[in-house]
Amino acid sequence: MNRIITIVLGLLILALIASSTMFVVDQKHFAAVYSFGEIREVITEPGLKFKLPPPVQNVVLLDRRVQTLESPDSRPIFTAEKKSLVIDWLAKWRIADARQFIRNSGASVDTVANRLSPVVQAAFNDEVTKRTVLAVLATERDTVMIDVRKRLEEEAKAFGIEIVDVRIKRVDFSANIAESVYKRMSAERQRVANEARATGGAEGEKIRADADRQAQVIKADAYRDAQKLRGAGDARASAIYADAFGRDPAFAKFYRALDAYRDAWQNKGDVMVLDPAQSEFFKTMRAPSDVTGGGAAPAHK
Repeated sequence: MNRIITIVLGLLILALIASSTMFVVDQKHFAAVYSFGEIREVITEPGLKFKLPPPVQNVVLLDRRVQTLESPDSRPIFTAEKKSLVIDWLAKWRIADARQFIRNSGASVDTVANRLSPVVQAAFNDEVTKRTVLAVLATERDTVMIDVRKRLEEEAKAFGIEIVDVRIKRVDFSANIAESVYKRMSAERQRVANEARATGGAEGEKIRADADRQAQVIKADAYRDAQKLRGAGDARASAIYADAFGRDPAFAKFYRALDAYRDAWQNKGDVMVLDPAQSEFFKTMRAPSDVTGGGAAPAHK
């Protein structure tokens, strides 16, 4: 019985020793094998691996995936024009040299992030101070990111990492000049609006003046044509009157006398004081037969 127990314990001990000598490396990690505190081997290929049991050898896994480092705070950066900008950035990096990474950062990703962040910020400071606000915001934004990445590539080797990408997330004015920039932009927009209104007013006046000129021309042409028609009508009427009066002079004299009476009394209250027996004006009314050629008018009682 004791022999069986001894065998079982021996097998358990052998199993524990065997399990402590085996480990698995997946595609997401590097494996650093330590021997008495020193790096003995760095394993980059995935699979089942073997080592000596602790404390002779230990294994530390390092994440080989791409890591993201973002700007910790919004620090103002002065441009070549001495304008203050706040830039939010991010940097993508991953472990390239596991031995250098461990020697520099002790296998801690957070340690690398804390040490790399001021390096990235300093690179942005150097690049932004060489450019104007317009260049950083628009014309040279991509160039700034490319130049920062180039500056970081050499310094990243000391950390045992490689810089995959550098991006500017947001560029904004700092709070102390945002109000003045807003006022300047508002004034510029107001100036453009005033110019547009002035141009529109001038165009409106030009259009109205042209319309008034065309209206005057149309009225003048219409008045001219009306006068021509009126003149032609009067000439035609005069010809008709002349022809009619020429056929009967007595009737013409009588008709003109009636026109004279009508013109003399335009209103009902008009009064004319004349001697009807002596005045030539009432000759037609006294003896119409003298005008029309008929007999004397009968006397009215």
